[in-house]
Amino acid sequence: MSEGLRERKKRQTRERIQATAMRLFVERGFDKVTIAEVAAAAEVSVNTLYNYFEAKEDLVLPPDQASPQRLADIVRERGPADSPARAVLSRLRDELRDHDPKLGLTEGFGAVFEMMRNAPTLTARLEDLGRQMTDALAVLLTEETGAEPDDPEPLVVAGQIGWFHSLVFAEIGRRVTAGRSPDSIATDMLRLLDVVEEQLGARAFTYAVRDAREEHPCSE
Repeated sequence: MSEGLRERKKRQTRERIQATAMRLFVERGFDKVTIAEVAAAAEVSVNTLYNYFEAKEDLVLPPDQASPQRLADIVRERGPADSPARAVLSRLRDELRDHDPKLGLTEGFGAVFEMMRNAPTLTARLEDLGRQMTDALAVLLTEETGAEPDDPEPLVVAGQIGWFHSLVFAEIGRRVTAGRSPDSIATDMLRLLDVVEEQLGARAFTYAVRDAREEHPCSE
């Protein structure tokens, strides 16, 4: 379905607001820029800005792009004979090879990462987001495996997956700040994931393998 005129204008307005905010935040620091200043620079009212972004932090980490359901969604969409850990590992490898912007593999992201690292409310949100991703994945694994509510195995497996997912983002940030190129960072992270796969071992990658006879949830 093609995008209508109204939807296109709304998307363009949202993108303009976010791009303007990111420019100001990088130039002056997240905590030193007000919502009113962002709205004025983007040529919209404060009320209009809040129609698109409920909180100042959403301008940097929009809920639709930084979703607590990211890991659960990847696992939920995995194919037949695939395990949760394998699905997340494969997705990260694909995103690294594609230099997916959500991983920060773009030129100039170093300044953005530095801005985020210097804003306590943003670092707190990132930490909370990581916990929410792991918690949501643990709930899904408990449901899929039929484990008892107090069974620690789904939580432990979710924690392992959440750990290597977070590790990739942390290491990308460290290298971006050091001025490394997206190509070299992607190469390093692919190598890191190879080590993760070797170290976690077969048990982690054979837990909750989807039955090959099970209908894929996205095939309907």
